Amino acid sequence: MNRTAMSLAATALAVALSGCSSYQQRSQMDDFNAAWVQGDYHAAAAAMEPGLGLTGKTKDEDKRLLELLHQAEAHRLAGDPATAIALYDQAETGMKLDETTGLAAGLLENGLAVLVNDAERDYTPMLAETVLVNTYKGLAFLQQGNAEYARIEFHRADDRTRRAVESFAEEIAAQRENLAKETAEGADEGAGEDAGAKQRTIRQSLASDALQETVASQYGEPSGWSVYPEFIVPSATYLHGLHFLASGQSGDLDRAATSLSRVAEMTPNNPVLAADAALAESLAEGRRSRGALGERVWVVYENGLGPVAEEQRFDVPLVLFHGNTTTPAYTGIALPRYAERPAVRDTLRVRGDGEAQALSPFSPMGKVVHTEMQARFPAVLGRAVASAALKALMQNAAAEELGVAGQLGSALVAAATTRADVRSWQALPDHWEVARLARPASGRLTLEGDTGPLGELTLPDWRYTLVYVKRPSDQSPAEVSLIDLQGRQPGRHLSLDGQADADALVADAS
Repeated sequence: MNRTAMSLAATALAVALSGCSSYQQRSQMDDFNAAWVQGDYHAAAAAMEPGLGLTGKTKDEDKRLLELLHQAEAHRLAGDPATAIALYDQAETGMKLDETTGLAAGLLENGLAVLVNDAERDYTPMLAETVLVNTYKGLAFLQQGNAEYARIEFHRADDRTRRAVESFAEEIAAQRENLAKETAEGADEGAGEDAGAKQRTIRQSLASDALQETVASQYGEPSGWSVYPEFIVPSATYLHGLHFLASGQSGDLDRAATSLSRVAEMTPNNPVLAADAALAESLAEGRRSRGALGERVWVVYENGLGPVAEEQRFDVPLVLFHGNTTTPAYTGIALPRYAERPAVRDTLRVRGDGEAQALSPFSPMGKVVHTEMQARFPAVLGRAVASAALKALMQNAAAEELGVAGQLGSALVAAATTRADVRSWQALPDHWEVARLARPASGRLTLEGDTGPLGELTLPDWRYTLVYVKRPSDQSPAEVSLIDLQGRQPGRHLSLDGQADADALVADAS
């Protein structure tokens, strides 16, 4: 069997395997989302139960990372922080395995991505998702009254945020290095001419004005997206600042002031964020004392369903190298484009002993995703063009060596494997909202929607209380965690849908 026929056979096998995997993933996500929007979080977690590996054994954590992320957050919303933490721990193990992939495994993954598509790589979470893993773990530890471990998680989330620019640069550099190594290995195996043609095709195609203009007209200019000036997940940075504002340990007020000021700068028209930043700065500078603050309550609300990736396919011009000649060609690529999903229409308000107070929105997940995607887009486009170039060269070789049958077979393989990687963590919200108020003298706080009260909360006797609310859809109840921001006492979990007395729904978190 000649080299071209072997390549076609290998690719066809990869297509068959990827088709089964893709179908299973789509089915899992459909079942997860159906349960998630209804607020059935146990069913949502069950829908994402990972299957066994080809050997019949449990897959390594990096092979089931996407399932672990969905299961962990479903258990957190179900009021089970212990299970959520255990699953998030496994997810972090998977993230570390993915980050420390050996050279051989890394080349194999990138080779599959180029030969087939990006979806054949193990799931690599967006940096924003990794930041939120540590943030949700921090909240879960606070809910258990474990301030020490919560502190560690909020520090990790902040550290991932600070290293963002470096991470994006490393991804692009790694892609270039892998392509260079593939070329060098091809030359060592006696395929230097073919490998060199592939490399020149990729480089020249990416550098061509025609390709860049086609991408801009068909997909849009990433430079035109609404993004933050620098990478940030404002909700995560805000919760980092809020915890350190409340903690009282030496040096924490400076950390709180830095984080809360950064979030306020990124969201200039939010009065709550501005007030929190000013408070943290005045405390850090000694212009105010903690004793004068009294007891405070913060309400943070995750509203709706976050953006999901959808596939966009279109043809682009390539410059194919064959020996010393070049041939223009048009072939298809597929890129992920993020689409918004709905927020909850019912406006949430909080009422203490006086008038109801509206929450102020911030941290839209779509803007967070676009900020990251804008930085990562050169790497995503590079892999898509590399894949298209390889398939175009394979089609030419198949036509020359195998005739019409080879040309037709390679064209079918190319069409079947041109897909975008549209996997994402779909348990994230559309945006966050926030309110701050003095602890009501009555100790009662009511959450209200447009159609009436969702429930009345009895606030614990804590100095600084976080009421953390998450509601994925209009059909789901509002899941509420009462959290001691200082982490000295275990929290409580409630599920509010306006149909029952909230006190009857309180469950201690453990």
